[in-house]
Amino acid sequence: MSVDLGLSPDQESIAELFDGFFSNEAPPAVARAVEPLGFDRDLWNKVIELGAPGMGSAPENGGGGASLGDLVVVAETVGRSIAPVPLVDHLAALSLLTDADLIAGEAIAAVAVRPADDNGIWSLVPTGAVADVVIGVDGDETVVVRSAPPMSGPRNHGSMPLANRSAREGARTVLGPASLFETVLDRWKLLTAAALVGIADAAKELGVAYVKEREQFGVPVGSFQAVQHGLADLPVAIDGGRLLTHKAAWALDNVTDGLLDWANNDITDGPALATMALLFAADAAVMATDRSLHYHGGYGFAEEYDIQMYYRRARGWSLILDDPTTVSLTLADRLFGSVEG
Repeated sequence: MSVDLGLSPDQESIAELFDGFFSNEAPPAVARAVEPLGFDRDLWNKVIELGAPGMGSAPENGGGGASLGDLVVVAETVGRSIAPVPLVDHLAALSLLTDADLIAGEAIAAVAVRPADDNGIWSLVPTGAVADVVIGVDGDETVVVRSAPPMSGPRNHGSMPLANRSAREGARTVLGPASLFETVLDRWKLLTAAALVGIADAAKELGVAYVKEREQFGVPVGSFQAVQHGLADLPVAIDGGRLLTHKAAWALDNVTDGLLDWANNDITDGPALATMALLFAADAAVMATDRSLHYHGGYGFAEEYDIQMYYRRARGWSLILDDPTTVSLTLADRLFGSVEG
C-alpha cells in the first residue's frame, strides 16, 4: 500500500500558522513563568481564539473537521515551544466528547491514561489539575466526569498539571464499555508522540545554536568533530519519529483492520503504530535533550538556560503513560501475541 506521508499544502499552512503563533505568544519564558503548575490561562484563551480546541471535532458538532494528520502537525508545534497549554490532552479527549463548551475551549478536557483504582481514583491524570472534564476507564466502563479542577498537583519533572481525579464524584456519564476508551488513548499516544518530536527538534536547534557561539581554545566548540557527530545523528531520529507519527495518524484515520506483518515490515495497524510512535519519539526526545544539554556544559543545568526545561519535559512527558519497558511489552503482545507466564 503506497502512502504519501509528506505534509499537504494545507498542513504546511497549519504548521506555519501554529509555529508563528507559539513563537510569538509562547517563547520558553512563558513556560518558565508558570512553573511548577505548567498552565497559562491567558495563553489558553489565545489558543481558543485560533479555534484550536475544537479543530479535530466534526463540523456538525461545531468543530473544524481536521484530520489526525493535521492535529499531529499542531501537537508538534506545542512540543517545540513547550507551550504551557493542555492542547494535546484536550484534542485527544474530544475524539469521543462533543460538548459545545469543550469544542469551544471554554471548558478543558483531560484523559486519564490509566484505569481508576478500586476506590475510583484516576492517578496522576495529565492536565488533571486544570481540567473541568476527565474521560477514562472505571471498572469495565468508559466514563466522563465533570467536576471542579483542583488547580494544584504534585511537582514533577515535566512541570505538567498532574493531579489525581475521581471517576465517581461529580457529574458522571457512562459512555460505553471500557474498550471504547481505546480510541481516546490511541489518539493521546499519537499526539504526545508528535509533541515529543517537537521537543527533540527544538533541543537540536538549541544545541546547534549554542555550539556555534560558545568558544573553547579560541574556536567554536561546534568545530570539534565529536560535537559535530553527536548533533549530526539527531535529524535521523527526529525525522524518523515525525514519519512514524504521520503514518500512525494515517492508519488511525483510514485503516479499519490494519496489518501486523512485522516479518515483512508491513504494519498498518493504527493502535500498534501509535504506541510505536510514542516509544520512538520519546527515545528521540531523551537523546536530543541529553546531547544538547551536555554540549551546553555546566550552563545546561542552569535555570536561566532553556535547554534544561526541554530536558525535563522530554522525560516527564514520555513517562506519564507508564514505564517504557511496560509499554514496549504491551506493544510486543500486540505484534507477536501474548505469552503465558
